[in-house]
Amino acid sequence: MSENYDSALTYTSYLAVDDLLKLQTPLSDGPEHDEMLFIIIHQTYELWFKQLIHEFQQAQRALEDGNTHYALSILGRIRTIMKVCVAQVDILETMTPLQFNAFRGYLSSSSGFQSSQFRKVEAILGRRDSRMAGHLPPDMQAEIAEITSHNSIWDSFLDYLTKRGYSLPADVTGRDKSIAYISNPAVQDVLLTVHQSDPESAMVSERLVDIDEGIQEWRYRHVKMVERTIGHKMGTGGSSGVEYLASTLFNPVFRDLWEIRSRF
Repeated sequence: MSENYDSALTYTSYLAVDDLLKLQTPLSDGPEHDEMLFIIIHQTYELWFKQLIHEFQQAQRALEDGNTHYALSILGRIRTIMKVCVAQVDILETMTPLQFNAFRGYLSSSSGFQSSQFRKVEAILGRRDSRMAGHLPPDMQAEIAEITSHNSIWDSFLDYLTKRGYSLPADVTGRDKSIAYISNPAVQDVLLTVHQSDPESAMVSERLVDIDEGIQEWRYRHVKMVERTIGHKMGTGGSSGVEYLASTLFNPVFRDLWEIRSRF
């Protein structure tokens, strides 16, 4: 049997480690010790955002194909990645306000608000509004617009339920997907039936709740970390900082799945 591998391939070459380790370029004088941590944490977030996009897209395919067990596996992985993203906040919080302010001025107008990958995650989750990408470069705006023209993960879940024989409102399933989904009592009625009589579909819906809770937890930890580090000062990119971040709290992604809790 032939062996199909490159005998010259190494751990370092496969992972492009040499290139990866050249991507951290502190700007501060010295440089300031804590800037390296700041760079690596945020580069790691961008890698996790890339993986989340990859996993969400695969979860959508699994849901739209009606593949329950694979969808459960991928959605579970997404939730675990979200836990890692939350845990990374603990590392950032080892940096004091004085340590951050020692190099903050070098960040100029750069800001996490400019992360196009996080906007893509939000788009896959169902965010549909003009504010989400207007500050990004045109090519990034186009990529996000492409995502928002198709199913969100919630729409893929509704397709999954349709494949399993559930009747959903035509004005929901047939709507323009570039328009944000609005919670719907008729959909909630179907979800109640799912939980009462369809354990497999109910498990999928609970995985979505896990992810929703994880996103809300990450947002909360993020806003408290920012408040702890810079208080209520304006963000580096000109955003309102804590004020803007706090406005994103307690806004569930899959509102219908939360609304039915009081009806069990």
